[in-house]
Amino acid sequence: MLVEVRRGGLGTEVLESVHRGALVVLGADGSPLLEVGDVARPVLPRSSNKPVQATALLAAGWRPRNDRELAIGAASHNGEDGHVELVASLLSASGLGPDDLGCPPALPQHEATRAQWLVAGRAPERLAMNCSGKHAAMLSACVAAGWPTAGYLERDHPLQQAIEARLGQASGEPVAAVVTDGCGAPQHALSLTGLARGVLSLVQAPSGTPGRLVADAMRAHPWLVAGTGREDTDLMGAVPGLLVKGGADGVHVAALPGAGAVALKLDDGGERGRTPALAAGLQRLGVPAGTLSRWLTTPVSGGEGVVGDIRAADALR
Repeated sequence: MLVEVRRGGLGTEVLESVHRGALVVLGADGSPLLEVGDVARPVLPRSSNKPVQATALLAAGWRPRNDRELAIGAASHNGEDGHVELVASLLSASGLGPDDLGCPPALPQHEATRAQWLVAGRAPERLAMNCSGKHAAMLSACVAAGWPTAGYLERDHPLQQAIEARLGQASGEPVAAVVTDGCGAPQHALSLTGLARGVLSLVQAPSGTPGRLVADAMRAHPWLVAGTGREDTDLMGAVPGLLVKGGADGVHVAALPGAGAVALKLDDGGERGRTPALAAGLQRLGVPAGTLSRWLTTPVSGGEGVVGDIRAADALR
């Protein structure tokens, strides 16, 4: 049990729900500081794989014009105007357009932006899909390497072969399985320990290397990585040097240079328990509780007040 939900308000408190899963904390040298649950079992990191994936694109010859393009290439963005415009510009720089994207059309995730689109009668677009930056960067890498852009999402395409090899190298273990992600791209199964090891290698890589370039770009532009109101953006803004990347279905990974990394997976695939668990893991790396206070617990409402909270379970404290 990683996370518990407690509700009270009338003089007593009751354990209402729990979120089970696995979490690993690695030290700066990659050795385990904490293992809760089965951290060796392969999971699907989903978008938490993006930082390491982006290093494969650089190795293939992609040269972003600036670090903002590199950040959006590793992002799961909200589809806000600045995100969509940057992805369109990235495609244009390689002589491509929105129709070249293999991700499905979507409405923006950002509520206010989505409402504006709906009021205007604007249909879902590929550029607004949260993985469009990754797809634009993949296509740009294909152009740079001289690989065909057609079929760039097929597992046997040279781009996807390079990504699979890079994920295995960074994680220190072979990719356990390859399936199709929600955006249509190949998704690679790794253990939580492997996921944490790979992202830790980016923040501790020498300056100027692909890993460090990706980590520096994401940390320099956290709003591009996620967007307004998103925990990845806010956590990177609050903790200097921290790299954070969430993934769908209850996955999160974070790494701090000189300290270590945290990776977790909630078995139920839910969202609400991820941040308290991640914050508890970051405490193990020495991040002060005061810095993490807004993420360590999530309030549970009752009527017009707060009657409980969502917090890390005893195994993480």
